[in-house]
Amino acid sequence: MTTPKSPSELKADFISINGASAFTPAWQSVLTQSPSIFAASTHLSSVPKKKQHLAPKIQSLISIAVCSAATHLYIPGIHRHIKAALELGASPAEVMEVIELTSTLGIHACNIGVPLLVEVMKEEGVYDSHATAGKAFDERRERLKSEFERKRGYWHGFWEDFLRLDPEFFEAYLEFSGVPWSSKDGGGGKGQGVLEPKVKELIYCAFDAAATHLYVPGLKLHMKNVLGYGGTPEEIMEVLEIATLLSLHTCEVATPILQQYMQQS
Repeated sequence: MTTPKSPSELKADFISINGASAFTPAWQSVLTQSPSIFAASTHLSSVPKKKQHLAPKIQSLISIAVCSAATHLYIPGIHRHIKAALELGASPAEVMEVIELTSTLGIHACNIGVPLLVEVMKEEGVYDSHATAGKAFDERRERLKSEFERKRGYWHGFWEDFLRLDPEFFEAYLEFSGVPWSSKDGGGGKGQGVLEPKVKELIYCAFDAAATHLYVPGLKLHMKNVLGYGGTPEEIMEVLEIATLLSLHTCEVATPILQQYMQQS
């Protein structure tokens, strides 16, 4: 029968996997209140770190995306993973590009909403009479579509009605989302910026897959894009594993509150 590890041994295991700076007072609370969940959390977080289909720096960038997504905004994790990424050799420009990529999450209001709007328009009998519905793109819309394809390297059918219904907002989003795909040294076009295209697509996968978002159409699209840029299923799987670690924030946040009330009683 295996002898349970002591708290000091469990702490040493945690630090060996995550680094000394990751062992915060919050994790001390978890260790104090439930050594079992502490040990299991350490084991869970160790798997991608041991396999390293993605380099440690890239793993940290993926973690930044999960924590900084608009649907999560877990500030302690943002601090921890930005610090780790910089210590692992990431440049400030690379970290900023992750932030830029992750800040596009909000467009899913349109990716989800526009198809529903079109569905409602059809159900209410106003779609066919609408000025742009189902019509071929005019010169402006064709230009915007071509520019999107050039900057982002793909096109998908869910952009079609969005572009038809509001080319002004589409153009503004194209500018916004195109920033991390534009060269930082004066160039431009697909595949520019400081992170390679495959890594950019993995960033998109990370926040689409996170439990706070779970945006299935985008996740599938960006998985395909990863493979198209030479990525592997193992790399995508590792992103999903890192995104899964979001659930550990429950222990990090809630356990110190429990301990606080226990000390007051």
